[in-house]
Amino acid sequence: MFNFQFSDGWTIYIWLITGGLILIAVVFGLRWAAKNDQFDEDIKYLVFDENDKDKMDPEEFAKYQQVLKEQERKRKEFLARKAEERARKHAA
Repeated sequence: MFNFQFSDGWTIYIWLITGGLILIAVVFGLRWAAKNDQFDEDIKYLVFDENDKDKMDPEEFAKYQQVLKEQERKRKEFLARKAEERARKHAA
């Protein structure tokens, strides 16, 4: 049905263009991840809960509580911002 006949030498250009597009996508993905706190090392503490207190050092447990409070604060801010955006859309 589709019979594309490229002369010799075109394959490298297709690979170069494809590789360039992949690199551009990676850069945009890393930029998005950096802006959205995807490289936060403290995220590992969110797998714990209050029942893990006896399994953790006091410093780790304190860090867990601090990280959890910060994540809850960020979530409330995000939800408030989304609610404001929704209210603006409905008002317009």
